[in-house]
Amino acid sequence: MAKAKKQTARGRKQDRARVAGGQNYEVGYEAKKTGRSASSVKKAVKKVGSSRKKVERKLSR
Repeated sequence: MAKAKKQTARGRKQDRARVAGGQNYEVGYEAKKTGRSASSVKKAVKKVGSSRKKVERKLSR
């Protein structure tokens, strides 16, 4: 069995800068954080991409 690669600080930072639209826990977190529904978060990710800043900007309108 292959050992998981240790994630660096840079890797974690890059990961936090994105919203994975297919990951229910990430969509749910973003929905709770912005006060919007999970489906609106998924639509925003589809429209503007996975950048967390862009998604939050889209949802705040």
